[in-house]
Amino acid sequence: MSSIAIGKTVPDIPLPATGDKEIKFSDFRGKPIVLYFYPKASTPGCTQEGLDFTAAIAKFRRQSAVILGVSRDGVKAQENFKSKQGFPFDLLSDKEETLCNSFDVIKMKSMYGKKVRGIERSTFLIDEDGKLRHEWRKVKVKGHAEEVLETLKAMRSGKLS
Repeated sequence: MSSIAIGKTVPDIPLPATGDKEIKFSDFRGKPIVLYFYPKASTPGCTQEGLDFTAAIAKFRRQSAVILGVSRDGVKAQENFKSKQGFPFDLLSDKEETLCNSFDVIKMKSMYGKKVRGIERSTFLIDEDGKLRHEWRKVKVKGHAEEVLETLKAMRSGKLS
């Protein structure tokens, strides 16, 4: 069950991340956060999603935004994924599914006709004060990074209520 809601402060859960760091949302107070959950490192859709955010990184930075990717992969897999793809943002490891459960992104999915538990591709926009401002669930990768950027711009200009 999700413990988050639009307009509410997101839980400040520390997680191991790339670069031998432990990251929590309060580390970025004063900056908006684009938090995206993806099913598995180094898979085609997840790679493309990360590359799309990478391609737009300068635009996100102009909005003072921090991008963070999260999956259930271990730190080593995240490090390899980030390094191989050249992602200019940190990836968090949520092997215990603590953050995933807080954001209610673990769902039953069909894979090759079998039901499996996995991350439903989702993105969350968190404002400078740590409050959830927008969410995207069941994300389709194509065009998603640009949609997130446009919503971020609307939030920063006061047009997102």
